Amino acid sequence: MSEVSLPDDGRPERPGALPGPPDALPEYAERVLDVAELIPPGRVMTYGDVAEWLAEGGPRQVGRVMALYGGAVPWWRVVRADGVLLPGHELRALAHYRTEGTPLKEAGRAAEGHLPRLDMRRARWDGGERAQGHT
Repeated sequence: MSEVSLPDDGRPERPGALPGPPDALPEYAERVLDVAELIPPGRVMTYGDVAEWLAEGGPRQVGRVMALYGGAVPWWRVVRADGVLLPGHELRALAHYRTEGTPLKEAGRAAEGHLPRLDMRRARWDGGERAQGHT
């Protein structure tokens, strides 16, 4: 997914905060957000990883859910497979990655904006031990 935009931080994101009935959040979106909340600090899953975990949808559907509802979960832990930081949210994401100790590859001087990428080989999380309760 080339560009995903996150909602403003002030916008309600989860069922309890959405206007209207609590069922206003689609079931698929709830499942995607639940997976995002399972990802440990310092680790990431790709949009495709989340879809594969759920055995439903694909990277674009996961990206859409994160764009619409992801502001209330650790959105920076659901990423592009190439490790490029989320366009338009690079600095916010980078601050989270540095705080959490997420493995990064420093950008070379020729890289546009000199922003690092995620080191996907080291940062990617497959669900590990915490996934055992997943059904």
